[in-house]
This record gives sequence, C-alpha cells and structure tokens, in this order.
Amino acid sequence: MSTEHSVDLPEPTLRVSEPETAAVGIPGVAHSMEYALREMGPRRSLQTLLKVNQVGGFDCPSCAWPDPDHRKAAEFCENGAKAVAWEATRKRVDRAFFAAHSVASLLERDDHWLEAQGRLTEPMYIAPGETHYSPISWSDAITLIAERMRATDPDRSVFYTSGRASNEAAFVYQLLARQLGTNNLPDCSNMCHESSGTALGEVIGIGKGTVTYDDLAEHADLIFVVGQNPGTNHPRMLTALESAKENGAKVISVNPLREAGLGRFRNPQTVRGVSGVGTKLADLHVPVQVNGDLALFAGINKVLVERDAVDHAFLEEHTDGFEVAAQAWAAMEWDEITRLSGISREEIESLADLVESRERIIVCWAMGLTQHKNSVATIREIASFLLLRGNIGKPGAGACPVRGHSNVQGDRTMGIWEKPPAWFLDAVGAEFGITPPREEGYDVVAAIEAMREGAVDVFLALGGNFAAATPDTAVTTAALAGVGLTVQISTKLNRSHLHHGREGLILPCLGRTERDETGGREQYVTVEDSMGMVHASHGRLLPGSKELRSEVGIICAIGEALFGSASGIDWTAMGMDYSRIRWHIAAVVPGFEDFEARLKAPGGFALPNGPRDSRTFNTATGRARVTANPLTALTAPPGHLLLQTLRSHDQFNTTVYGYNDRYRGIKGGRHVVFVNPDDLRDLGIADGDTVDIVSVWTDGERRAEGFRLVAYATPRGSAAAYFPETNVLIPLDSYADGSRTPTSKSVVVRLEAR
Repeated sequence: MSTEHSVDLPEPTLRVSEPETAAVGIPGVAHSMEYALREMGPRRSLQTLLKVNQVGGFDCPSCAWPDPDHRKAAEFCENGAKAVAWEATRKRVDRAFFAAHSVASLLERDDHWLEAQGRLTEPMYIAPGETHYSPISWSDAITLIAERMRATDPDRSVFYTSGRASNEAAFVYQLLARQLGTNNLPDCSNMCHESSGTALGEVIGIGKGTVTYDDLAEHADLIFVVGQNPGTNHPRMLTALESAKENGAKVISVNPLREAGLGRFRNPQTVRGVSGVGTKLADLHVPVQVNGDLALFAGINKVLVERDAVDHAFLEEHTDGFEVAAQAWAAMEWDEITRLSGISREEIESLADLVESRERIIVCWAMGLTQHKNSVATIREIASFLLLRGNIGKPGAGACPVRGHSNVQGDRTMGIWEKPPAWFLDAVGAEFGITPPREEGYDVVAAIEAMREGAVDVFLALGGNFAAATPDTAVTTAALAGVGLTVQISTKLNRSHLHHGREGLILPCLGRTERDETGGREQYVTVEDSMGMVHASHGRLLPGSKELRSEVGIICAIGEALFGSASGIDWTAMGMDYSRIRWHIAAVVPGFEDFEARLKAPGGFALPNGPRDSRTFNTATGRARVTANPLTALTAPPGHLLLQTLRSHDQFNTTVYGYNDRYRGIKGGRHVVFVNPDDLRDLGIADGDTVDIVSVWTDGERRAEGFRLVAYATPRGSAAAYFPETNVLIPLDSYADGSRTPTSKSVVVRLEAR
C-alpha cells in the first residue's frame, strides 16, 4: 500500500448562504465519497466501506447508533464514511514529520490541519525541556510508564478513556487502574450523557435507555426528538425515523434550532430519496428556548395530570411519588412555564392533545439536554412524562438517550467509572484476587482540578482528544503542562499531543478498521451500542504501520511491566488472547454469561434491561419514581446572550473533517456565531460583523476572538457556535447539579465588536 506524508491545506474562505431544509440525498453521497476517495483511494474505499456495520465486518468508529436486523450493502452514513476514511487514510505522520515540526509550530495549526496529516506510525517521546518529539522503542516507552506510576501514590495517576475503546480494552484498562489502587477513571461520559445516567439511575434504576431499534422504527406512534441533531450527529437514525413515519408515527422536534435532518430526509437508498422528494420527518418543530426543556415537559405533565390523562393502573403497580408530584405540578404557574420555555400555553396544550391521542411514545435526546446546570432535573422530568402514561416497558415506548461515540456506553458497562458500585468492585476482587480501592476517583472536572493543583504525576489517555474536548481550554492545557508524564494512546495526531506534561509519550494504536493479529492470531473486539446490543467488530485492513499495537496489547503490556505475572493476573496471556478477557468479563459483568458463544448470533445479543424487559426497577423502593422538578432555567442578563456550543456537519466530536456546515449554510470557516436578527439589531451589531465572544462567570471573563456574526433563526436571547473553538468560554466549575457535566449548552456571553 502506498502512503502519503503530511499535507498543507488551502486557506479556507468563509462564505455564508441560506441554510438547507432537507438532508442527505445525492449531495450527501457525493460529499462522503469525495472525502473517502481523497483519503483512501478507490480500492481502499471499496474494501472498507462495504465492511462497515456488517456482520463479520467492523463497527463504525463514529456514533453508537444501533444496527437494524436487516442490513443494506451500504450500512453507513455520510459522517460514518468520513470517520472510516479519516482512520484509514493513506497519509502518515512519521519520525521525519516530528523532526521537521516543533511542538510550538504545531500549536499554531488548527485542529483540522493537525488531524489531516495522517496516521501515527511509531512511539514518540518528548523529554523535559525538549522542543520536538523523538522516536522511542515500545519497550522503553512501556518501562517509562511503569516506572513513573510505581514512583508515586496510585491516586496521583489518572486513566482517561474515550468512547472509541472496545469492551475488551476498557475492561483491562479499568482493571489496570484498580490493581494499581485508584478509581481515577474519568471518561467522555462525564462530558456528554452523565446527566442521563444519573437521572435515569435515580428514577428507573438503570442509567441507560429502555428501547430497541424495532421499538423506534416499527412500533412507536409518537417520537419526541429533543436537543438532538440526528442529521449531523447520528445520520443513520434518519432511516429509522423514516421507517417509523411509514408505520404511522408522528415525530416532534424540540430544539432551539430548526435542523435540516429533521426537515425532509432524502434517503439515497430509495427511489423517493434519490428523486429529491424524500420524506418529511418532523410533523412539528417546537423552538424551545435554550435550557427551556424542563419547563416545557413540566407544562405537558401539568396538563396531563389536570386532565387525568394518566395510566393509573401502571402508576399504582409500578411507581411511587405520583401524588406528591401531582400537587407540585398543580402549583406551577403558567406564566413561569411559558417564560422559561419560550412556548405558549396553547402550544403546550396542543402537544398534550397529541400525547393523549397516542399509546406508544418514545423520547430521544442528546447533549442539548445533558449539558446544563439543571440537566439531571430535566431528564427526571422527561422520565416522569413517560411514566405518567405507562410509556416504559412496552413495545414502541420508552427513554432513548442517543449516545455519541461508538462504545461510550460499553465503556461504562465494563467499569470505566470514577464511582463504581460496590457489587462491581466485589466481583472484580473475587475474579482476580485483588482488593480494588473503594474511594471515589476523579471525574473529568475533578481530574483537571487535580492537575491544576499539582496533584497528578501521570495522565494516561486511552484515545480521545482531552485538551480539545474538555471545558475551560486555557485552564485545562495549563493543568496538563503541570503533569509529570502525559501518555496518549492514539491513532492520529491531535491537539492533546501538543499540551503534554514535563514528559510526553504518544503511543500509536490500531484503529477499528485494521486487522489485529496480536498474539499471532486474528483477534476481534466487541462494542455495545446506544440501545444495549453487544456485537463483534473485526478489523479488515492491513495495519498502517508495522509498529502499531492494539489498545488491548498496549494496556496489558503496561500491566505486565507494572505488576508481572506474580500479581495473580496474567496480563501477558490476556494481551495475547482476547477471549481470555471475554471470559473474565462474563464472570464479572451481569448479562455477559456465555459471552463468546452468544457473539456468534448475527447482530450479537441484548443486555438485560429491567425497565424494558419486565417493568422491574432497581431503585431504593423497587419502583419507578415519579418526580416533579422545580422550574429552573438559566437566563442571560440584558445585553447578553445564552450560548450553546454545537458541532458543524463536517465534524464528529472534536474531529473536524472540513470547514463546511452545508446544512446551516456555512462554507470555508468555523469561527461563526449564530444570533437572532432581532438580537443583533438590539445589540447594535449586524450580520457579517466580526466580534469577540466573551463569557461572563463569577471568577471573571473568558474570550474567544474573531467570530463572524451570522443572522439565524434562533430563539430570542440565544446564540450558538462550534466547539472545540468555543470550549475556552466554558468555566471549569460550571457544571450540572448531580452529574458534574460541563454546561456547554448554557454559557452567558456578550458580543464585543472588533
């Protein structure tokens, strides 16, 4: 296979046009194929894309949307194709690249340029005081990590995890941390769906959704899509929504912005989609104010209770708290509900009419709900909405938090959690003959705080781009610089490699697309999707470099170097044969019995889910909890706006594929801020002006410089801009009550003309 070296990219020119009202179609296919061919070439593109999300193929390395039982030959979306091409690119970042580029020079480049340079090829090390990374052998790199961890207290090491890691890698990673003696296992869940897990765990006894793919596509008759943009972030969801529409379901979009993906879907695998007609997905768009979702659902719940339009038999048999909640809803004032939600009483009552007319209701949501101070309360309110009419534990009904990265839910199932339950630690201890620590570890916010305070000596990241994904960028990068040793297990160059500690290691690993022949035999890994299905993933491409190691192999090598075979855990054997890891998982994690055998079923197997399977609720009372949550919402003072950060269409999490967001009419740039035209007028600024965005917090101001104003149909008082460019504006100590998720969707800002 031919490889290419680093590339320079043309300077983009920002252009703004009208946003689109339909998604995908022929343009979506063309854009994905253009990117794939540019990165992989024709043969490699065919070789990879026809194996994505297929039985016997590999799981898409981007989102966690589940696979249908009956799969098409092209079972991928535009951004899935880009994610595959991004990983399977022919470009390489080798020792010559690092010799030619100092860390300081690379810091001047943007995130898109860094990741566009290609795949990492060999371990690299930067010593204290050095300006460039240099090659290091695997043996020396692993020895260095073990020496630095042994030289310090276990709680001065931090083990961060990205949602891309497989179940097998996540399981041995948490085992490594716990054998060392720490629960410092922050992960990307802390920054995305932690609020969902916290709220659902409290009220229905499981921190996951309660629906299957068929519930959504085949059985639901009303679907709320709240705080989510599936056309960009989970495009294959559009096919499921199209099926739901064909089966008679109504779809309601609740979101401050009207997104093209919920307008008209032009499915490129149907005649109707190719012709340009497509399918209208959202029957109604509800333009809720930023952070107004709690008030909106409280209003709907208030109406349903006042009309006695609730399922009393279900409430009496399976829930508690209804009477107290009903009194609280009755006491809520409509003026407050409508002020905080931005939706009139008449509109809320019309929504309640539609709810009353439907028997099987699903609520889907994503980060538009989870990244506010009151996110946990908001999701409890949505759970109450579902419980009031018995919409949990029956076909076509339930809660559907749509996860982002491909195995972020599986990571938590495998024990990647800073506050694991006692039963999990007991099981790990019994299986491996160790005594896991019981003290709560660091989540993401606590890890940054500890690094800032000089309390971390080793920071190990299994995938991800910590420096770009986290809030308060200046604080985070300064904190990383104070760590003794930072270690990044990565596939491609990213900004986190440049914000290293006094010493830094980059360890290149195999990607999801690549064949893993660790231990002299072909290995495979497993993942859990957003709906609790577990299935195998088999990489098919030859590795991008002979020096690449698997994530499992790297972690197990560190374990062997730290503890050796005398520890009672055979790290070398697990690193050479992943079936041994699966055998341990089956002994530790409920639902994974006969793990290896059950993976042979096409599509894998479903994990047990009490609320969905049997209407059983693992709460303190053994019942689901109906709660009415006090009305709260963040509002901006006069002269200020409430900013939410979001992705462009040419982006997945912190990975930026290009400078376009064609659905919102943005081409050639990312430094834009979307503002209501009336707010622009009142603020004395205009579309096309350049401003600094200044966030206002109790400890002072933070500034993102040089953003072009775009007049856009947002609710009054709100604004939106892309991350990670605006993560600098999010204060580290602004996070959700109960979950500590950074408030990336609730940032009070002012716009300062340049």
